[in-house]
Amino acid sequence: MSSNICAEIKNLKVSFKGREILHNISTQFESGKITVLIGRSGAGKTTLLRAVNRLNEVFDGCKTSGEVVLELKGLKTSVYDSRMALPQLRRSAGILFQTPNPLPMTLIKNITLPLELARGISHTAAVEKAEQMLRTVGLYDEVKDRLNVPASELSGGQQQRMCLARVLALEPELLLLDEPTASLDRKSSEIIEDCFTVLKKDIPIIMVSHSLAQSVKLGDSFKIMRDGNIVKEIESSELPQGTFEKEKYLEELL
Repeated sequence: MSSNICAEIKNLKVSFKGREILHNISTQFESGKITVLIGRSGAGKTTLLRAVNRLNEVFDGCKTSGEVVLELKGLKTSVYDSRMALPQLRRSAGILFQTPNPLPMTLIKNITLPLELARGISHTAAVEKAEQMLRTVGLYDEVKDRLNVPASELSGGQQQRMCLARVLALEPELLLLDEPTASLDRKSSEIIEDCFTVLKKDIPIIMVSHSLAQSVKLGDSFKIMRDGNIVKEIESSELPQGTFEKEKYLEELL
């Protein structure tokens, strides 16, 4: 892996109950970029994303072969090595899901509890970290007087930003986004998209998007998927000029 490669996949196959979903995929992901996985429903985008931090394994009948290598703490780390601790992997390759998944507790405890359990830091330090991350995602000023209300009382967009703050508080080295704004209104989506644009400078992002418009807006690199294969890889600089033209070009590749 060269210095700007944060993840490399080699000969990856994933099947569920004997049905192969990903077929011998090999590809790389670069630091400092948002890489978007694009394809029609059933193309294998989410399965590929979840192979990076082994979340496919929570489903019965999953079988994976091949290799996923991540750059973690400056070292090449083979994700499917039997010595890999899954909790550490999933902190290092944090994921934000399609719909918010707040824990049934207060807003602030949603962030401090995972910090205290996973990193063993004091409650005071956890609160400071939580407030810092809420500022990072642009939420603190909106909720600073509601930190002790149930997280379920927040709007959908606020819940998703809280979940993003919770992921970021654990200091991931790679951020995985599984259609992170699919359930949100336009304004909430734009706020979160702005966060991703800032975050990519420090944390590489691999993203599955339901929207070509969003893909064009955020993506630096694109991997076009079809029937469990990557059929084309393209950089944003290779796309035609104009937002409509870019979307049309990508649509024709699907």
